[in-house]
Amino acid sequence: MSKRLQDNDEDMREAKSAPGVRGHATAENEDMGEFEDPWEDEVESDEEVVIANDDDDEEGMDVDQAIEMDKEEEDGKDLRVYLPGQALGEGEVLEADQSAYEMLHSMNVQWPCLSFDVLWDQLGDERCTFPATAYVVTGTQADLAHNNEVMVMKMSQLAKTKNDGGRDSDDDSDDDDEVDEDPVLEHKSMRHMGGVNRIRVMPQRDRQVAATWADTGKVHLWDLAPHIRALDQPGTMIPESAKKPIYTVESHGRNEGFAMDWSETVSGRLLTGDMNGKIYMTTLNDATGAVTPDRVPFVGHQSSVEDLQWSPSEKGVFASCSADQTVRIWDIRSKKRPGLVAKVHDSDVNVISWNRKLPYMLASGSDEGVFSVWDLRQLSQSAANPTPIATFKWHQAPITSIEWHPTDESVLGVAGADDQITLWDFSVEHDAEEALNGTSQRAIVTEAGVEVPPQLMFVHQGQQEIKELHWHRQIPGCVISTAASGFNIFKTISI
Repeated sequence: MSKRLQDNDEDMREAKSAPGVRGHATAENEDMGEFEDPWEDEVESDEEVVIANDDDDEEGMDVDQAIEMDKEEEDGKDLRVYLPGQALGEGEVLEADQSAYEMLHSMNVQWPCLSFDVLWDQLGDERCTFPATAYVVTGTQADLAHNNEVMVMKMSQLAKTKNDGGRDSDDDSDDDDEVDEDPVLEHKSMRHMGGVNRIRVMPQRDRQVAATWADTGKVHLWDLAPHIRALDQPGTMIPESAKKPIYTVESHGRNEGFAMDWSETVSGRLLTGDMNGKIYMTTLNDATGAVTPDRVPFVGHQSSVEDLQWSPSEKGVFASCSADQTVRIWDIRSKKRPGLVAKVHDSDVNVISWNRKLPYMLASGSDEGVFSVWDLRQLSQSAANPTPIATFKWHQAPITSIEWHPTDESVLGVAGADDQITLWDFSVEHDAEEALNGTSQRAIVTEAGVEVPPQLMFVHQGQQEIKELHWHRQIPGCVISTAASGFNIFKTISI
């Protein structure tokens, strides 16, 4: 499956600037990007506000209140719940239900970004207060090779979602003074020759090193520490040497690729896979900073290697998926023969994700819009048609990203080329007993006759050409996504 955005200058320019965007951007170059203001159409007035007594009845209501109530009633009549697949009528538009989000922010960037990764920060774990702050690193797909950049971004003052008609809670009152603050975007950038197909950061907290897969066939390693320090300490100068790669891996020759992953169990181990079916390992020595590329590849895939995942529990084991419709499990001691080969889909296998809490669980997403969950203990070389423990055909276009929740082993995030991000909870099961005695709730069915699975907890839309999603490891339930139309960062009430 081709993951590159359309190579069309006009489309690129269209994607990088959306009309009616307002926000606060603090950056080296303010054209880089800015947050959208979801309430930009609201009019703030300095006119006197008349507060009615508690014992006033409806007849004692002032004219302004009556007009506002009539307007709300009229607006309510035009609103209805949208399910993916429904055709929009003339003049109809999709609007996010703010009451379904704890936080929702959109950000435009100068050039589309295919990939990004979330950075560890020093602000603490399990953060649930607002406004929130998040650090990410991303790479661009610009019109010309020399216009591309690697960008370290700090998104701060991410306020709780404004919800005038939503739930009342003690938390809402605590955040009232924060809701109207504009989010702030700051960034530091480095020139990158060629478009960035994928970017991944070392998962160790004390290592701020990123790897980029360039469309030139090269893999570059970057030290992000000086750039993060400059964002946190205004006025800090970034040395020129920090704006260049610390090493360039040339093992793949001119064959570009997308697959890339750092090991969580062995610091400094990097895997990269290319469109020629080859996988190479590179090792960064933590103590000396020396980089050692292994020139002998892992071979076996019959087509492009689409994604790679190190085992979260076994130091020398990793998984790969390919356009040859297979998932393979490898031991690094055997480069010519994987330990397991399983045909898991009837089309390209685009993405995989290894469950960090249940290391025998692997999720995969395919070009036909199907994603499945596999128990690796049940897979074997002899299984011609392996059976997943769960499989869903909800998305109507290729799966472009899939990722398990970092702390909840039953929650999975999935993104598709149908402009949907779906959040799933596999701890929810269909209750056969309730169905038999008639006490179960009536199933929700789309216009196409597709029943909404009970495991589907949330559908997020509003972006065009979604490419990647990641959970924020330090903000529970927070999801960040990138698309041709920019970035979203959100937290739902469901997860």
